[in-house]
Amino acid sequence: MAERSTAAVDVADSGDEPLTAQADQSTADGEAQNRERDTENNEAQGSGGTGRPEKASPPELHSGHKLARRYRLEECVTRLDGFSSWRAVDEKLRRAVGVHILPADHSRARSVLAAARSSALLGDPRFVQVLDAVEENDVVYVVHEWLPDATELTALLAPGPLEPHDAYQMVSQIAAAMAAAHREGLAHLRLNPNAVLRTSSGQWRIRGLAVNAALRGITSDTPQRTDTEAIGALLYAGLTQRWPYENDAYGLSGLPKDVGLIAPDQVRAGVHRGLSELSMRALVNDGATASRHESACTTPEELVKAIGEMPRIRPPEPAFTAPPEYQRTTYQQGTYGRPAPHPGVTQPLAAPPPPLQSRTGRALKWAVSALLIAALGLGSWQLADALMDQGNQSDDTNQTQTTDDNDKGAEKIKAPKTLAVKGAQEYVAGGDAQHPDDVGLTYDTSATTGWRTNSYNDGPEIVIKPGVGIVYDLGSEQEVSAAALAFRYGGNHTTIKLYATDSLGSSTPLSAMKKLGEVTTSGTSAKVSVGKPVKSRYVLVWMTAMPYSGADAANYSQPGYKQAITNVQFTG
Repeated sequence: MAERSTAAVDVADSGDEPLTAQADQSTADGEAQNRERDTENNEAQGSGGTGRPEKASPPELHSGHKLARRYRLEECVTRLDGFSSWRAVDEKLRRAVGVHILPADHSRARSVLAAARSSALLGDPRFVQVLDAVEENDVVYVVHEWLPDATELTALLAPGPLEPHDAYQMVSQIAAAMAAAHREGLAHLRLNPNAVLRTSSGQWRIRGLAVNAALRGITSDTPQRTDTEAIGALLYAGLTQRWPYENDAYGLSGLPKDVGLIAPDQVRAGVHRGLSELSMRALVNDGATASRHESACTTPEELVKAIGEMPRIRPPEPAFTAPPEYQRTTYQQGTYGRPAPHPGVTQPLAAPPPPLQSRTGRALKWAVSALLIAALGLGSWQLADALMDQGNQSDDTNQTQTTDDNDKGAEKIKAPKTLAVKGAQEYVAGGDAQHPDDVGLTYDTSATTGWRTNSYNDGPEIVIKPGVGIVYDLGSEQEVSAAALAFRYGGNHTTIKLYATDSLGSSTPLSAMKKLGEVTTSGTSAKVSVGKPVKSRYVLVWMTAMPYSGADAANYSQPGYKQAITNVQFTG
């Protein structure tokens, strides 16, 4: 049951209601005693979907049954509305997977297949991936990842609310993932605590994108608003351990009746004020945000922007545990092999060893004394010699002062100064942009964040386009002498070129820019030096080659030729 609660697909939680409506009491692991109630609630409450499906007999399946002579069904997670969900084993790749199964003549079979194929094309590692979607032998089935090391938000909230840093990470990652999905025309519509997982590495994953709603026939005229409100409800639950509606759901108590939606910092003491306001801006709160003079967030993109405007919430400092007091062993105390003293008997203190009185001891003392005398004499001689040299040099003072006055004021070498970055924008020379929303992370002084490129099949030289890069605004014309960069990935090889340009955007072609310098490295840092300092307000950091690196779940990137810039600093 522990594995099923963390890895099974969200198919047996609340009914077909979107988050803005009433949620029922069914659990996430599809227990038998709740399945009948789920069906009754759906009939009684209705849904945001297409209505009750036509009667379709579910396939006769059992543990041990194989689909496509590859996927062996192990355990049924739930049966609901004519479809069932299973934990299975991919015998070809020897890994655990999850499978949704429904009859091919089910009224939602076509929409489930379309949703699964659209979700698979997204390929974003922040979502639980769809691995296969097939219609075969009068059966439609969807195969997806199984994450045995992940934990549902429902289970994480059982002992208490999340720490502010954990809640900040959750809403940041979930909002960014859903913004990316909506840019591709995909919505979730069933984003709840059972659909959000945290892996053992601390990354948050979303399961059931588009598919969970299609299985229940849920649709929405305002999908972006629905998903944004759902993210607000997730943050509210993470901060307060309460569900922001009157009815209890997902193992969480609802709000008191007839009081309406109140801010999280009024529900529980010690809630982070900024996160509390953020959740209220995302929820449908009947004007509650108006009193705080903050506009509501109606799309995941607006929510991402609001999060970016907040001060970064740092993780708590690790508690320092004092080391145990050092205990000398009986061997170190010199009692090894001796009988233990009788209790109550005072033991005499051992006398300290006598000073060196032997012939060897006396010779050693005389040798040390001789060395000290020799050192003292040598030091006195060197001091006298230095004083005599100083007297000789004073006789030539007038001669040295008659030289040209310009020699006294010889040109001083200016120490390089750090140039502040006032803004930045991704430069796109061809094709699609990389990650334009992350350019600000390259000069935020944090070594753990940055701007990353896409992953490419060819390399190290970029083949599909002239290169990728970022234009930095120094605020005014500055004398640029060097640029220091830090990268996330090392290897053969990264090539960086520096250009002076006349605008912040991508309107100026590379051929019209002035090249300042170039460097190639196989490490994770590089410095581009400018031979003769050049004055410019806008500087382009241009990357034309990137090393190969494997999958990076922490940075949401696939294996391939890629690079990420974590820090940029200009000096002049």
